[in-house]
Amino acid sequence: MAAPVVVHAPDSQGGRRVLAHGRILGVAYNAMELLDLLEEAGMEREHIHLDDADLIDWKDGGAWEWGPSEP
Repeated sequence: MAAPVVVHAPDSQGGRRVLAHGRILGVAYNAMELLDLLEEAGMEREHIHLDDADLIDWKDGGAWEWGPSEP
C-alpha cells in the first residue's frame, strides 16, 4: 500500500508540494511547515514521524532536504 502522504522534490525556491490521500495540502519550505500542513489535515503532530516510510513518500530527497532544486 502506498504511503498516504507524498512530499515532492524541492522546486527552484526550495518549496516541496505536499499531498495527503491525493489531496494537495500546500507547499512546505521546511519540516515545521510540513508538520503544520499535516496537522491542519487532521493528523496528530505527536504521531507524525518524518522517517516513517509507511506514512510519507519522499520524492527526491528526505526529510531534511529543503533547499532549491538544481537547474
